[in-house]
Amino acid sequence: MKKYQRMHLIFIRQYLKQIMEYKADFLVGVVGVFLTQGLNMLFLNILFQHIPLLDGWSFHQVAFIYGFSLIPKGIDHLFFDNLWALGQHLIRKGEFDKYLTRPISPLFHILVETFQIDALGELLVGVLLLLMTITSLTWTWAKVFLFLISIPFATLIYTSLKIVTASIAFWTKQSGAIIYIFYMFNDFAKYPIAIYHSFLRWLISFIIPFAFTAYYPASYFLKDKDGLFNIGGLILISLIFFTLSLKLWNKGLDAYESAGS
Repeated sequence: MKKYQRMHLIFIRQYLKQIMEYKADFLVGVVGVFLTQGLNMLFLNILFQHIPLLDGWSFHQVAFIYGFSLIPKGIDHLFFDNLWALGQHLIRKGEFDKYLTRPISPLFHILVETFQIDALGELLVGVLLLLMTITSLTWTWAKVFLFLISIPFATLIYTSLKIVTASIAFWTKQSGAIIYIFYMFNDFAKYPIAIYHSFLRWLISFIIPFAFTAYYPASYFLKDKDGLFNIGGLILISLIFFTLSLKLWNKGLDAYESAGS
């Protein structure tokens, strides 16, 4: 474990050196993400000027859900976004072979090889929204503890889904479009899911479970609703999907054939 931690730090230092050579690109990326999320919140603010509640949820409550959703999404985006490269070109261009010749896990290597610094824009907006809305909640030590542990488990759902969809490329040579389609469903997690059709609610709860990355845990913190389901379900589903993602990855690795073979 310590060996992998040291290697992760080495990868981060090397990538930071690369980023510092292109500071303008870095700033544009962060500002772009920040502005995108800011415009989304402006739209919500305009919407709530015309309606007092969205299916029983106030503006501050929806802003809390939105802010909460950006934290695990931003963490995954920051540290584990290189899975997109696997789905888009690493296998198709024969570049995945190099990961098989090194004395570390190919999955670990891909996950930590780079990180996306523009994700800081998402994290910044998420933190600001939580700071703006968090004081209106009733907090206990138990809630604080559950809040802190819900973030890594919600992040695990994002990463697990990307491992699953990226692993499809072992059979199809590329799966970037599949990753993109699945990933777009995370936008539905930023709002109360009761506003959606029942099929969509079921889909984003149990098949592509982004609702557990924001709406369900936020419901517990905002309204003390069903802690066992909302928080317990988050933990259970994240562990199930992570286990399944590793199994699919290993099966894909066994089936892998170099693009040059």
